[in-house]
Parts: sequence; C-alpha cells; structure tokens
Amino acid sequence: MLDFLRSPSVRGATHAVARILIGLLFMQHGAQKLFGMFGGNQVESLFGLMGLAGVMEFFGGLLVVAGLWTAPVAALLAIQMLVAYFMAHAGQGLIPVENNGELALLYMAAFAFLAVSGSGPASLDKKLGN
Repeated sequence: MLDFLRSPSVRGATHAVARILIGLLFMQHGAQKLFGMFGGNQVESLFGLMGLAGVMEFFGGLLVVAGLWTAPVAALLAIQMLVAYFMAHAGQGLIPVENNGELALLYMAAFAFLAVSGSGPASLDKKLGN
C-alpha cells in the first residue's frame, strides 16, 4: 500500500528536504551567537568557545543545506552536539527532557544520520562527484 514511499525518487526528495531543514534550523543557532539574531546574544569573540560553536553552527549548517562535504561536516557537528550535551546539560540530571538537552541529542542523531548516509542525490556533493 505504501510502497511508493520506498521509491528512489521519494527517498531522494525526503533525504534532501530533511538535510536542508536540519541545516537551516541549525544555522539559526549560529546566527544567534554570531549576529545576535532571533533573540540571541552576539558573542564578543569568535575565538572563545561560544564563538567557535557559532561558526560551526552557522557555516556548518550552511554546508549541510548546500549538501557540500556533508558527511565530514555532519560528523563534526554530531561530535559538537554530543560535547555540548555533556558540557551544558548532562550535569543537570540524567533525563534529557529534564535537563533541556533533548535538542542537542536530536541534532546529534540527525547529524550522525547525515554523516553515515551522506548528502543524498539532490546536493552539491552529488553534482561534484564527491
């Protein structure tokens, strides 16, 4: 009945939509840190921990949206989110929904998926043969 959902064209389109949404949503966190947008506080230095996180979030998210170097970038972002979880959330309790760490873990899982599955057919990686 739902076999059409397993077709290569639907899978490719779904992969692209998911990759683009993940990247766009992640870029917003970087924009908060780098530019003070969306109610965020702009960091004073790009060389501090929050500045580095902002650069990775904004520009890493942009590369994910474009589907360029997706697997290695997503792997770095997955690691970043795991580190962020343990640095900012895990010390406040074991349950992610209680320590407000569920978003970091969700991003970590999404980026781990992209690191393993790549950028998909609708990407610059595909066009460039990466």
